[in-house]
Amino acid sequence: MPNRLQATALRDFIETLFAAHGVAAAPAKAVARHMVWSEMVGRLNYGLERIPIHLKRLERGVLESRDLTSYRRVSASAGQLDGGGGFGQYAAELAMDHAIALARDTGVGVVAVSNSNSFGAGAYYINRAAEAGMIGIAASNSFPKVAPFGGLRPVLGTNPFAFGAPRRDGRHLLVDMATSATSGSKVVSKVAKGEPIPPGVAIDSSGQPVTDPARMAGAVLLPFGGAKGFGLGLMVEILSGVITGAGVGNGVASLFNDFTRSGNNGHFLMALDIARFIGMEDYHARLEGLIAMIKAAGDGVLLPGEIRWRNYEDAERNGIAVDPGHWQTAVKLAEAAGVKVPDRTAGGPA
Repeated sequence: MPNRLQATALRDFIETLFAAHGVAAAPAKAVARHMVWSEMVGRLNYGLERIPIHLKRLERGVLESRDLTSYRRVSASAGQLDGGGGFGQYAAELAMDHAIALARDTGVGVVAVSNSNSFGAGAYYINRAAEAGMIGIAASNSFPKVAPFGGLRPVLGTNPFAFGAPRRDGRHLLVDMATSATSGSKVVSKVAKGEPIPPGVAIDSSGQPVTDPARMAGAVLLPFGGAKGFGLGLMVEILSGVITGAGVGNGVASLFNDFTRSGNNGHFLMALDIARFIGMEDYHARLEGLIAMIKAAGDGVLLPGEIRWRNYEDAERNGIAVDPGHWQTAVKLAEAAGVKVPDRTAGGPA
């Protein structure tokens, strides 16, 4: 088993694996791009780890393998994209690319996505905007597992929100967070490993804290920061669910536990053309001035996304350090589908 894999080899492997399960070329390529980028920046929960659940949903017929997406421009600066019940990674990537094109034309672009599924790491889409010299926003609703502030029953999902801004050196600012006390994928990982849940993350039906992973099945997550996180989660639900026409609240299906229907997630993607407001040289000088002030506040200050870029650069230089368990699972799935597995010589720079 390789300890490191070249990015191109891993992309080709993932793409071929999904294609072997009937996934159309465009979504298979998009999912592979997303998963490899996630692996490179250290977001392993959106990389190889997600392959088994996506294949299971394909096999159960609740994740569309064909490319049935459709897009329409609804105003000078806005568009709507129907995800066709397919991969959220593909729908959201298409939507951000449309948003960037709209912003090039008018200064700002907003695309609302309906009829989609889990879109993975929001940072991936805002990075696409940053690479185009734009500020980006990405948000998505998800299956209800978070109680509103003061409540005991789940109404909202973990509802991730991401914001990005370009930097001159390409190590763009990437703010990507769940609006719950922790992300759903982290909870799933801790439960699978039998690790305790941190205090302040979950409660039971009577409002008592839950830290035992064995009790998480009947628990509900809390919004981060109390009312503040609830407010942000509500904002994401309105932008991603209410105005898009996607599922709202329990209209969104669980990725891991509901195999009776498509996710019906909604996404909200926005791109803002900085050059419409200020010259890019001036923008970069002002932003780097702000960053210098932030860094001067203490030796331990890290910018949002800074650790991700360290991981990415290491993966570029040395190849991607894949998780052994995730890799072994992917290999078994590939062998069952007759897909060639990259060999030990696939390591090294991307």
